[in-house]
Amino acid sequence: MSRFHIHFPTMVGVSVFWVILFVAYALYTARQPAPQPIEIIPPEEMAATPFCTESPTIEASSPTATPTPTPLRVYVSGAVHAPGVYRLPPESLVVDAIEKAGGALDQADLVAINLAHPLVDGEQIYVPYEHEMPAPMPISQSSSPQSSEQKPGQPASSLIDLNTATQEELESLPGIGPAMAQRIIDGRPYSAVDDLLRVKGIGEAKLAKIRPYVTVR
Repeated sequence: MSRFHIHFPTMVGVSVFWVILFVAYALYTARQPAPQPIEIIPPEEMAATPFCTESPTIEASSPTATPTPTPLRVYVSGAVHAPGVYRLPPESLVVDAIEKAGGALDQADLVAINLAHPLVDGEQIYVPYEHEMPAPMPISQSSSPQSSEQKPGQPASSLIDLNTATQEELESLPGIGPAMAQRIIDGRPYSAVDDLLRVKGIGEAKLAKIRPYVTVR
């Protein structure tokens, strides 16, 4: 047997091996993604390109909380069943404050006041009595310094000045007699109407009756 016939199986095996290896390489190469082109950036352009070091954040919009309306605090005095300080809802009227205080007395003069007046925080509501002297003025006075001395629409000249009033003028106030008028004169000077509380015999109830008719200048 010739040498060729002896080595023929070996040559066939080697050839098959290389064919299989070539086919495997071709399949492997076909499955690889195409290489991306490489972009060479000059140093000048790289220096001018800004780098983003932080990822953008999206701010979540939080719902806006609706504030709770603050209740109104008003002082109701005069011809009502239960004078005192009461809390009422916003946009309440004078008539609501009177009802909160137990309603008006039979002797109340409701014609003299504006029942539809809108309330403000810290306001005092005085309900006058019938035949109250001097003639009752429309009530609705706020606790602010200006409105506590003079009512809206009431001329300053119609108010009695505690620092200059005569004995007769003071006696014209509701519940003020000669002795009380003299004590008011002796207590001068006054810087505010509330200073009358330091006069002996004048408390919150009496001050509420005369407050609509006096001022301090």
